[in-house]
Amino acid sequence: MLLYNMMTVVDRFLHYVSFDTQSCETSIATPSTDKQMLLAKALKEETETMGLTDISLDEHAYLMATLPANTDEKVPTIGFIAHLDTTPDMSGANVKPRIVEKYNGNKIVLNASESIVMSPMVFPELLHHIGEDIIVTDGKTLLGADDKAGIAEIMTAVQYLMNHPEIKHGKVRIAFNPDEEIGRGASKFDVEKFACDWAYTMDGGEVGELEYENFNAAAAKIIIKGLNVHPGYAKNKMVNASSIAVQFAGLLPSHERPEHTEGYEGFFHLTGMSGSVEEATLSYIVRDHDRNRFELRLNRLRDITDYLNKIYSPETVQLEIKQQYRNMREIVEPQKHIIELAEKAIRETGITPIIRPIRGGTDGARLSFMGLPCPNIFAGGMNFHGRYEWIPIQSMEKAVRVIVKIIEMNK
Repeated sequence: MLLYNMMTVVDRFLHYVSFDTQSCETSIATPSTDKQMLLAKALKEETETMGLTDISLDEHAYLMATLPANTDEKVPTIGFIAHLDTTPDMSGANVKPRIVEKYNGNKIVLNASESIVMSPMVFPELLHHIGEDIIVTDGKTLLGADDKAGIAEIMTAVQYLMNHPEIKHGKVRIAFNPDEEIGRGASKFDVEKFACDWAYTMDGGEVGELEYENFNAAAAKIIIKGLNVHPGYAKNKMVNASSIAVQFAGLLPSHERPEHTEGYEGFFHLTGMSGSVEEATLSYIVRDHDRNRFELRLNRLRDITDYLNKIYSPETVQLEIKQQYRNMREIVEPQKHIIELAEKAIRETGITPIIRPIRGGTDGARLSFMGLPCPNIFAGGMNFHGRYEWIPIQSMEKAVRVIVKIIEMNK
C-alpha cells in the first residue's frame, strides 16, 4: 500500500501519469473513456486512506471529497478542482517521464534514437527555469501535466494541511472530473453537491498565472455537397465539394489564425478537413474574449455560407455551430475578492502574480455560469498537448504552497 502521507507532489505526479486517461471526442458517454474511471478510483482510495470525509465517486467519474474545518470560525467554503483526462491530440499511454536535474539551459534530448530534441531556441520558456529539475517525456507521448499536475498539487496540499493541524482553516472541498479536454468537464458536475462559495481550477501553465478571463468559444462544422461526373465531360455539370471547401477557407482572414494572434486577439482555427468531389467537411473552432466580436465571427461564417450557396445552389454549403463556453469574467469580476485572495496568496509565497486572459478555456468557465465562480491558477506545466510537454518540480511545489496559503488566508 502506498504511504500517501509520505508522498511528495513529485511522487504523486509520477504515479498519476502512469494512468492513461485520454478522453475521446466521438464518444457520447461520460466519462468518454472507461480508463478515466481507473484513475478516479485510485484517487478515491487515496482520499479514503488520507482520512478525508464526504467522499463520493459517481458513475460518471466525478470524485469529490472534503477536508474538514479545524476551526470554529465561520469562513466561506472554497474548492479546488482538476481534471482527470488528457487530450485526444496525442497518446497518453505508457508515459515514460524523466527528470532532468538542474537544467543547464542547453537542448534536452528526449529521444536519441528518433532525434527528438527540445531546444530553448524553439521553447525559450526553458531558460526561465535554469537550475531547476524538469520532468520531460521520452518524446513518444505527452506527459500529462495537463492536468495531473493539478491533481497532485491539490492532493499534496490537502495532505500537508492534515499533517499540520496548527494551520487553522475552514472547510475545503476538492473535486476531480473527466472530459475537460473535450469540453464536457462541467457537463455533469453537481455544483449543489459540491457546495462551495467559490472554487479554483488548478489548470494553468507558468508559475504565477492567475486567470479569470477566457475565450467565448464555439465549434463550427461546414459540410459541402458536390456533384461528381467524369472530368472529361464535367463542364457546367461538376460541382467540386473540395474546391468549394478551399474557397470557404480562403474567405476567412488569414491573419486571424492562432499562429498569428496573441493576448485578447481572437481567431478562426481550422482543426480538420476532409473531402472528395462529392462531399467535403471543414471543422473550425472560433474564439474571442469580447462577446460582440465573437458574435461577429460567427456571423462571418454564416455570411460566407450564404454567399457560396448563392454562387452554387441552396444547401450546397451547410453550417453547424455548437456553442461551447463563455467568458467567465462577467461572473467572476463582480466578486473581485475571489481574485484578490488568490493574488495575495501568490504574493505571500514569493511569486509575482501574472494576471492575464486564458487563450483557451477551463472547466471553471462553465462552472462559473453554473453558479460556482471559478478562476484558474497555475499548475506549472508547459507545452501542453504534445511530446514536448514538460514541468519543473519547483513549479509544482510552488503551486502546493499557493493552495495552502489560499486556504490559510481564507478568513
